[in-house]
Amino acid sequence: MELKVRDSEVTVAEKSAESLPTRLLQRFLGIDRNISLKKLIPWVSKGGLAILDQGLVSGSNFLVSVLLARWLAPSQYGAYAIAFGIQVLLTVVYQALILEPMSVYGGSSYRNNLRGYLSSLLWVHAVLSLAICIALGTAAITARGMAHSEGLAGALAGMTIASPFALAFGMARRGFYLELSPAKAALGAFVYSSFSVSGLYFLYHRGLLSAFTAFLLMGLAAFATTLYLFLRLRKELRPSDSAPSIRETWKRHWGYGRWALAGSIAGWIPAYIYYPILTGFGNIVHSGQLKALMNLTQPMEQTKAALAMLLLPYAAGVHDREGRSSASNLAKRMTMVSLGGAIAYWAVILPFHRPVFQLMYSGRYMEVAHLLPIVAFGSIVWSAAYGPAIALRAMESPASVFVAFSLATGLSLLIGIPAAWRYGLSGAIWGSNLADVLSLVIVLLVLRRKIASHSNEVQSISLRNRPRVPEGAAAE
Repeated sequence: MELKVRDSEVTVAEKSAESLPTRLLQRFLGIDRNISLKKLIPWVSKGGLAILDQGLVSGSNFLVSVLLARWLAPSQYGAYAIAFGIQVLLTVVYQALILEPMSVYGGSSYRNNLRGYLSSLLWVHAVLSLAICIALGTAAITARGMAHSEGLAGALAGMTIASPFALAFGMARRGFYLELSPAKAALGAFVYSSFSVSGLYFLYHRGLLSAFTAFLLMGLAAFATTLYLFLRLRKELRPSDSAPSIRETWKRHWGYGRWALAGSIAGWIPAYIYYPILTGFGNIVHSGQLKALMNLTQPMEQTKAALAMLLLPYAAGVHDREGRSSASNLAKRMTMVSLGGAIAYWAVILPFHRPVFQLMYSGRYMEVAHLLPIVAFGSIVWSAAYGPAIALRAMESPASVFVAFSLATGLSLLIGIPAAWRYGLSGAIWGSNLADVLSLVIVLLVLRRKIASHSNEVQSISLRNRPRVPEGAAAE
C-alpha cells in the first residue's frame, strides 16, 4: 500500500512538473500533451545547442565586423563591406544547393550510407569551390583597374582564398546534425570563433590588419576547424560499401535547391546590392557607413536564421499532418515570434543609438547614427515577412517565395537606384526598405491565395463526392 501511495505521489509530482509555462509552450508549438517532460528535455537541449552553434559563428562574425569598423580606415572598411556582401551571397548559394538538401537526403535516402554520401558531396564541394575561386579571382583582378576601389582588390583576393574553407566549415558542422549531435558542431564553432577573434587582435597589434588579411584569417580559422570536424566525423560515421555518384548527388541537390536558391538570391539583392551601387556612384566610404548601420541588424537576422533550423522542419511536419489549412495559423504564430522579437530588440537599441554607436565604433560613423531608426523600420518589416515565407516553404512552395521576393526586389530597384544616386546613403536605405515592405505585402497575398485555392479544391472534391439523390426522391 505504501508503494502505491508513493507511486501516486510521483505521478502527481510529474504532473505538477508540467507547469503552466510548459503547457502553454506545448499548446503554442502544437506538441502532443501526452509527451512527457522527460522526452522533451533532450530535444530542448539539442535545440539550445543548435542556437549556441549558430550564435557562436554569427557572433564572432558580428564582432569581427565591429572591430574592423573601429580599426580599419573608412575606405578599407567600405571594401570589406562590399566583399562581405559577396560572401553572404556565396553562403546563400551554398546553403540552398548543398546544406539544405544535405539535411533532407542525409536524414532519409542516404541515412545508412552517410560516409559515402558525404564523400561524394565533398567532390561536389570541390568543383563548386573551384568555380567560385575562378570567378572571385577574376573579380579581384578586374577591381585593380577600377576607380573608387581602394582596398577592394585585396578584399576580393582574400575572399578568393578563404571561401572554399569557409563553405566547407558549414558542411562539416551540418554533418553532425545528421547524427543529431549539435554539441560537437557547437564545439567546432567555439574553436572557430576563438581563433578568428584572437587572430584579429594579433593582426591589429602587429600592424598587419587590412581587408585582405581579415578574410585570410577567417579562411585559416575555418580551415583548421573544418579539418578537426571532418576527422571527428570520419571516426563516428559507419563505413559504407559504396558512395553515390557525383552526378546522382548533384542531380538530387539541384532538383531540390534551384527554387530555394532563386528565392534566396532575390532576398539577398535589396540587402546587399547597394554596397557596390554606392561605390559605383563614386564614394566607397558610403559602403562602409551602410555596413556600420546594418551591423546592428545582424543579431536579429542571425537569431531568425538559427530559429529557422528548428521552425522549418516543425512547420513542414505540421503541414504534412494537417494540410494547407494549417498554413494561416502557422504563419501567424511564426510572425508573432519574429515580429515581437524585432520590436523588442529595437525598443532597447533605438533610445540609446548614439551611445551604442560610440561604444561599438569608438566615435567613428557618428555622422550616420541618426539614420538608424530608418534601418530599424526596414528590419521590423522584414521580420514580419519571416512567418509567411517559412509557411510557404513548409508547403513545399519555394517558387512562391521566389516570385514574391523577386517582384518586390525589381520594383524597389526601380526607385532605390535613382534614390541612391540622388540622396546617397539615405536613398539606398529607403530603397532597401521599400523592398522589405513590398516583400511583406506580396508574400502575404501569395500565401492567402494559396490557402484560398486549397479551400476551393477541398470544397470542389467534397461536392463531387457527395451522394447523388435519385430523381423524384425530393418530391416524395
